[in-house]
Amino acid sequence: MCGITGFIGNVPYSAKVAQHMAMMISHRGPDDEGIWVDEEIGVALAHRRLSIIDISPAGHQPMISQCGRYVIVFNGEIYNHRELRVLLEKLGAAPKWYGQSDTETLLAALSYWGVEKTLNKLNGMFAFALWDRKDQQLWLARDRMGEKPLYYGLSKGIFLFGSELKALRAHPAWCGEIDREAITLFLRYSYIPAPWSIFKGIRKLLPGHYILIKDKGQCVSEQRCYWDMKEVAEKGKQESFIYNPELIDMLEDQLLRSVAFRMESDVPLGAFLSGGVDSSTIVAMMQSQSSRPVRTFSIGFYETEFNEAQCAKAVAQHLGTDHTELYVTPKDALNVVPRLPEIWDEPFADSSQIPTLLLSQLTKKYVTVALSGDGGDELFGGYSRYILTKRLWRWLKPVPFALRRAASGAILNWLSKFSKVLNGDQALIRHSFLRLIDKIYKAAEVMDISEPEILYHRLISHWKEPEKVVLGAAEPKTILLNEGEWPKLLSFTERVMWLDQLTYLPDDILVKVDRASMAVSLETRIPLLDHNLVEFAWHLPASVKIHNKQGKWLLRQVLYRYVPRKLVDRPKQGFGVPIENWLRGPLRDWAESLLDEKRLGKDGFFNPAIIRRMWTEHLSGLHGWHYYLWDVLMFQAWLENIKPIYIK
Repeated sequence: MCGITGFIGNVPYSAKVAQHMAMMISHRGPDDEGIWVDEEIGVALAHRRLSIIDISPAGHQPMISQCGRYVIVFNGEIYNHRELRVLLEKLGAAPKWYGQSDTETLLAALSYWGVEKTLNKLNGMFAFALWDRKDQQLWLARDRMGEKPLYYGLSKGIFLFGSELKALRAHPAWCGEIDREAITLFLRYSYIPAPWSIFKGIRKLLPGHYILIKDKGQCVSEQRCYWDMKEVAEKGKQESFIYNPELIDMLEDQLLRSVAFRMESDVPLGAFLSGGVDSSTIVAMMQSQSSRPVRTFSIGFYETEFNEAQCAKAVAQHLGTDHTELYVTPKDALNVVPRLPEIWDEPFADSSQIPTLLLSQLTKKYVTVALSGDGGDELFGGYSRYILTKRLWRWLKPVPFALRRAASGAILNWLSKFSKVLNGDQALIRHSFLRLIDKIYKAAEVMDISEPEILYHRLISHWKEPEKVVLGAAEPKTILLNEGEWPKLLSFTERVMWLDQLTYLPDDILVKVDRASMAVSLETRIPLLDHNLVEFAWHLPASVKIHNKQGKWLLRQVLYRYVPRKLVDRPKQGFGVPIENWLRGPLRDWAESLLDEKRLGKDGFFNPAIIRRMWTEHLSGLHGWHYYLWDVLMFQAWLENIKPIYIK
């Protein structure tokens, strides 16, 4: 696992500039650094290394191909690199190997097959930049599911790229105008979906895509897809399996193979363990293939409703892992809040980033690589909102749309007047009544829906009308509302699972895990996102994913072979923290400062009146606006953290 960055353009002291850019992401690779510069062409590639496979100097980057034509900087792991070595040797295309690193294998494959053919042969998580010295062009590529990040764009005529925005911001040509349209997307989803970034002209490379840059950085191709999730889903449903008990065996084989690939490491390795279905399955697969106890890690909270540590401990004891747990106090969690804007580098408001960072800090004390159970909900139907949306639509659909819309407007109007009548005296009303009012408000919000997909979109949205909050901005249309780009032959539930795999998974879940782990120089690997397993999951009938209103049914059947049902069959519990109460308590002064009306007006991004009203209502208990407010707070904290980091 590493960090990569670079640029194309004639820049004085290119080596010094590249070194400074790489220094900004040194947390991604504290073990080694390297720079390659062609001053005449104006190209610089820089690398920070976290040594995992072949920790010798033979894995140093940037790496030059033995033919001398290509130079690469690479971030990630190629799990099938040994198989590719054997194949290259059989074809007589293997160079004289200098080491055992997957980077050397990847470079040899790219030299022989070219970029697109090689991408289709890779099993891994990665982002890389490949400079072709002969044709003077740069290739950027990203793994299929988007585990590794890659930003790029032009700034003052210089083409920049990097694993994190802070590397691009370190270049003297950086201008960095904030994109108000991206802010509207952020308020709606609590993350900024690819290909947008928080800055105009800077894009995220989409998962499963690559681009080609020519003419000294001035000609940037459209993003090109080499692995299309739409085709994967459509093909899977056209060739859907018929349920039989052998599907459990087939899924278990896929899981064992995927986990085995990700257990290769020349440094200590372990796993996150929450005690839920996904992480327990991964740890069970690991322990079944290990000759000694696997290292597992979990954190606990003293607040019962947020604590999964006891469940994780029970699973660990049953499987016989070497388990480490740490109970954290609210103070421990609150202490990381000031670091969030710098770590996530652009506005990001999934509050589970806090426990993820704390877990990564604990794990890094003992190992350098950790396997994670992310992806199971999106692949196997684990989110309760999949079932909830269908249930809500069954209730709403029989009622005429015009009647529902009128009722929604009337209720919301009444609630608005009711809030004004209370005028700050909500503390006089019973807390249970205020909770009821909050539920009525949320129900009214979804009554004026015409289609189930729009209902789902409303449920996953934070701010429902972000254009009213962000000054001078229009909200762009994403794939979540672009029906023409959706795959055919899918049921409603499968469509929204597909949408989550394209958006929520790479842009929220994987961003959260990548930034939290890399902030402490910990590599995370995600077996459930092996592309072979993803393709297999799309061949499964929907009935074995959600069965009798229970998500991840088939995955559970595999897990039951290793862990008793009673240890893992419980209501799904998110990896969360009590943000609602913190904003009324220990974080109140911090939030008040960031939401100050004069400050909001001076910054000029938000409508202060709307935010101040919601802040007042949240403090009083009339509404639980914590998700909405956390979005604004994370933007405000990020804005406060942004400062020039150019070379002096």
